[in-house]
Amino acid sequence: MASNENSGSEPNNGTASSSSTSKDGETPTQIQPFRMPTVEEVRAQDVWNNCVVRSVASGVMGGGLGLFMGMFLGALDNPIMQDEMTGRQQFIYTAKQMGRRSWSSCKTFAIMGLVFSAAECVTEKARAKHDITNTVVAGCVTGGTMSAKGD
Repeated sequence: MASNENSGSEPNNGTASSSSTSKDGETPTQIQPFRMPTVEEVRAQDVWNNCVVRSVASGVMGGGLGLFMGMFLGALDNPIMQDEMTGRQQFIYTAKQMGRRSWSSCKTFAIMGLVFSAAECVTEKARAKHDITNTVVAGCVTGGTMSAKGD
């Protein structure tokens, strides 16, 4: 009955914990000291916190995403008169459709990325808070801008 009492929830003076670490072969992790950022890291962070830099980077990345999505979706389009077209005509049609769709998607995603990032950054700087409200405001501004564009 004495062995049942020790196998319960009561610790065994640290012998159970030390035997479990020796069985696993793991050593306890040490806490690393805090490292101050270098001057270059602080400058890079200041550059990235600039709203213009952040917006342009988001616009470029959005344009790249739109380019690839347009190429992918353009390749999936089938011509209406597919049965009457030769293989060469279908290839030319698909290539033109991929080009048109990728350029259109590139512009749309670039504008969306630029407007969303700019609106979020400006809202964050004006409110001096980093929370979900900035994202909601930026989404509303972006949606309004895209619908007012008239595409």
